[in-house]
Amino acid sequence: MPSRTVGEVMSRNVVRAGRTTPFKEVVRLLDRHRISGVPVLDDDDKVLGVVSGTDLVRAQAHRAGRRPARAVTAADVMSSPAITVHPEQTVPDAARLMERRGVERLPVVDEEDRLIGIATRRDLLRVFLRTDDDIRDQVTAEVVVGGLGLRSGAVRVLVRDGVVTLDGRVERRSQVPEAVHATWRLEGVVGVVNALTARVDDCAPPSGHEPRARLRRSAADP
Repeated sequence: MPSRTVGEVMSRNVVRAGRTTPFKEVVRLLDRHRISGVPVLDDDDKVLGVVSGTDLVRAQAHRAGRRPARAVTAADVMSSPAITVHPEQTVPDAARLMERRGVERLPVVDEEDRLIGIATRRDLLRVFLRTDDDIRDQVTAEVVVGGLGLRSGAVRVLVRDGVVTLDGRVERRSQVPEAVHATWRLEGVVGVVNALTARVDDCAPPSGHEPRARLRRSAADP
């Protein structure tokens, strides 16, 4: 089963703000729609940044005790540049990007970087609601049998809370990272523990072709 894409799970009805949207209006948008952030767009619908509730609180704390010279806008408080994804990216890749960058939402943009949707943590997590048994069966069928060409029992596949453990012996050492990578890309997989060994180490240099040690010449050498 191929991984679903961001375009299949994203929300197309996006609440947005412009660069000149007043601070208080951004607060109203978050409250009215019960969301935690909005993308900020320019006049061509290109994403300039994202304003989250955290950004608003931080800006308000910074302004405390000061008299601003002008009205504060979304452009003043947004986090920029925005972390975006394209609709053809897979959900697992988008989820890992979200976790790595510590964000709650990813604006989805087209080839010209124009906003076409938004993928929230909730949107992505729906895909990960798979049982451990489902994941184990898919790893066995698509990675062990289909990818490595082994019988189903050659590699022991254990899955607990989305974390997959691969334990067994494959034919070639180069197949180990291939199996781990293929498992990582499956929907619902949140971690991979590699306990695989190999019969043949095809990653080592051939016997008798080890590089010669380089000799250091001293000033006394002719």
